Amino acid sequence: MEGPGSVSEAPNLPPGFTKTFSSRFVQANGLRQHVVIGGEGPPLLLVHGWPETWYAWRLLMPTLAKDFTVIAVDQRGVGLTDKPQDGYDTATLANDLVALMDALGHQRFALVGHDTGMPIAYALAADHPEKVERLVVAEAPLPGISTSPPVFGPEWLNDRVWHIGFNRLAEVNEQLVRGREDIYFGYEFDINAVKKLPDDAVKYYIRGLARDRDALRGSFNFYRAFDTTTAQNVERQKAGLLAVPVLAIGGAASIGEGAGVTMKAAAHDVQAVVIPNCGHWVAEEAPEEMLAALTTFLAPYRDRG
Repeated sequence: MEGPGSVSEAPNLPPGFTKTFSSRFVQANGLRQHVVIGGEGPPLLLVHGWPETWYAWRLLMPTLAKDFTVIAVDQRGVGLTDKPQDGYDTATLANDLVALMDALGHQRFALVGHDTGMPIAYALAADHPEKVERLVVAEAPLPGISTSPPVFGPEWLNDRVWHIGFNRLAEVNEQLVRGREDIYFGYEFDINAVKKLPDDAVKYYIRGLARDRDALRGSFNFYRAFDTTTAQNVERQKAGLLAVPVLAIGGAASIGEGAGVTMKAAAHDVQAVVIPNCGHWVAEEAPEEMLAALTTFLAPYRDRG
């Protein structure tokens, strides 16, 4: 398939990327989902964060494809995946991904989630423990489990988390951002990075968000469902800690040890890695360091596969 948002029009992909990976649509859970697939070996599902798409994983995917069948998905409401009005709580988003993997013929898989992909991945592992072999999460809190940041926190913290409350608003956020996507999202990419993302990558993300009204709405809907997700996470934690092995990753200049602290309140077997000289966008700022952490953690799963 071709067109904006697909592999065919993604800028500056690693050499040989299009020989290994291709875009396709998969109908699952009543949703047309866009995935980028390639490689050989046991299945590995990559779940991006906000305000990104599958493209966030591009620097890791060729190496991972040597050992795994890599599936990088656009979440509900994002990229080329359908953008319905509702269904943005993490239980529904997890169900989307389980249905996707079932449709692709993968009954069990390893799972990596960054930013918004972290609470989605946690929900999937908690709600469908029979599906997940190993879980990697990075750079996010879990609503209902993590300690909420203070309203009157220090300036550096406010600069990095103020978008959470803003994104939850019902309408005014869209009214303020529409036509100014480059200002809002450009600021978010800049303030949360130590090693700035390439201009063409940032522009690629922003073009996708500015393309139509549904894309901007879809980017906020995950946050608008926080009340539901929070209640779900409270019940998940009450039901018991995850048994699946977990790797929690943080950028030293961003969440740092926070991902590990959060997951130790949600899972029994947690390893934590903090990547030095790195901000929030770990897969793009420090791809070699993240690959090293993933390779070590996923080795038992790879070898069994």
